[in-house]
Amino acid sequence: QVQLVESGGGSVQPGGSLRLSCSASVASFYCMGWYRQSPGKEREAVAAIDDVGSTSYANFAKGRFTISRDNAKNTMYLQMNSLKPEDAGTYYCASKFWDCPVPTLLPTDFRYWGQGTQVTVS
Repeated sequence: QVQLVESGGGSVQPGGSLRLSCSASVASFYCMGWYRQSPGKEREAVAAIDDVGSTSYANFAKGRFTISRDNAKNTMYLQMNSLKPEDAGTYYCASKFWDCPVPTLLPTDFRYWGQGTQVTVS
């Protein structure tokens, strides 16, 4: 019943920017986050945000990426600046109702997942 749909992926040169969006079918998820996965690598957390805007980031994202959400639109965003080739991969939106990893990003099991949006940096 819960649907998460990512958009905004694309191809950019190093140093470029992208803004990813995640549209949710229901309102008021307590916790939402972004993960990414590159070929041959494990899925890794990028950032998370709770219902009142507390955020957390992976070390590689700090200072370059910004996670935000608009609860009125049931939408979460990831603004990615200063992109590097190692940022390439599939980015996934995730959500859950409990145990949000904020203000420190820690491993946690998100319940709902989108299908991903592709990011290339080259």
